Amino acid sequence: MSPDVLVCGAGVGGLAAARALGGLGLDVLVVDKQPGIRPIAKGEVLQPGALRLLRSWGVEKRLDARGAVRLGRLVVRDPRGTALMSLDYGQLPAPDQWLLAHDHTAILAALAESLGPGVELRRGVRAEAPLRDDSGRITGLRLAEGGRVHEERAPLVVAADGISSRLRSWAGIEARRVDYPHRLVSFDIGDADAAARADDFSAYVTDRGLRLLYPLPGGRLRLYLQAGPDELRGVTARGELADWAAGALSQVPALEPLTEPLLAHLGTRQTLPVGRLLSPRLAGHGLALVGEAAYAVHPMAAQGMNTAITSAGALAERLSGHLERTGEMSAEAVDGALRDYHDRQLPLLAQAATTSGNAARMVTDLSWRGRVLGRRAVRHTGANPRLLHTVTHNMSGLGPRPLTLLDRLQQLGLLPDPRAHRVPAAPAGRPQPM
Repeated sequence: MSPDVLVCGAGVGGLAAARALGGLGLDVLVVDKQPGIRPIAKGEVLQPGALRLLRSWGVEKRLDARGAVRLGRLVVRDPRGTALMSLDYGQLPAPDQWLLAHDHTAILAALAESLGPGVELRRGVRAEAPLRDDSGRITGLRLAEGGRVHEERAPLVVAADGISSRLRSWAGIEARRVDYPHRLVSFDIGDADAAARADDFSAYVTDRGLRLLYPLPGGRLRLYLQAGPDELRGVTARGELADWAAGALSQVPALEPLTEPLLAHLGTRQTLPVGRLLSPRLAGHGLALVGEAAYAVHPMAAQGMNTAITSAGALAERLSGHLERTGEMSAEAVDGALRDYHDRQLPLLAQAATTSGNAARMVTDLSWRGRVLGRRAVRHTGANPRLLHTVTHNMSGLGPRPLTLLDRLQQLGLLPDPRAHRVPAAPAGRPQPM
């Protein structure tokens, strides 16, 4: 029997799409070219908007059982650790008052375990070419699996195959990736004493760029260090890397206590290119884009994985409405749902891209103009409770509240804000971590 949905890619976006669509009672086949899950530093912090869906799927409970860490704030700090701008999630309505941190592999495993009986996951399967009907509509994929090539057809194909998506290209959707002029170097630091002092998601602003720190389960820390595109070229010896890493912390007094544990964990280094992308279309005939095939942002804003999850939920919601009216997975019902998905979700992703881009530039742009404007925006936003509440709500993924031109001018301190203290009443109290 052919599946109702064929998902290409078993990352967070693909598994979330499979869970959401499988929850409609559809038969879903997920294929991924990788034979197994690779342990990479990626997508480790979940925002409240995504957690709402994960909670309804039972995934949040699975992550809590695996020791997930709950964080109450996202903070931009100076090198000495002084908070310049603090996004307090405790100001949001319950139960959406937390960030949740866990390893990327654990998040993927929890999603995979939540898949219903109508969802099949097959790894080591490569998509070779699209299948089309006489109208040009994508109706499936030609797959290479275990030394053989076969065809798999489905009324709906979901492209969740990453930022360089082949399926997106096959659908004729041109999306341009823009790389930031830096890289991020990640380290996994297993030091319980240091981890005990990290209780939020902290971005340190330095003259050499971003230093990002947050805790992970098991008394570990995730540390990202911003580096120029060629800064580590030729750095291969352990001693050279140790000198570079120690130097990266030497200008950040708040992080200097991490120097020794960092040097003990140099072998965990991963060097990651950083880019952004927003596809102009989220769907073609018979095909939906989710995850980084549709949208990718800087990790500083902790938005990419979260919008992948909420986009998967939006796709299932749109399709559910059309299935209720037609009663079948016809091309007409699917394509109608895809049009609705594009129309509803693209403006939300565009707003998230703006929020993420602005947040990243505030702390990573090392140009003279970027430093001046970014630091001003951090300071004035941090001193304005109304803007802080709006930015927190936008970052949380609970729904967009776009900043106006007047808000932007007030963020830069160019105009006073007589409404600065007009914020919604704070909740009575934040629940304790589970």
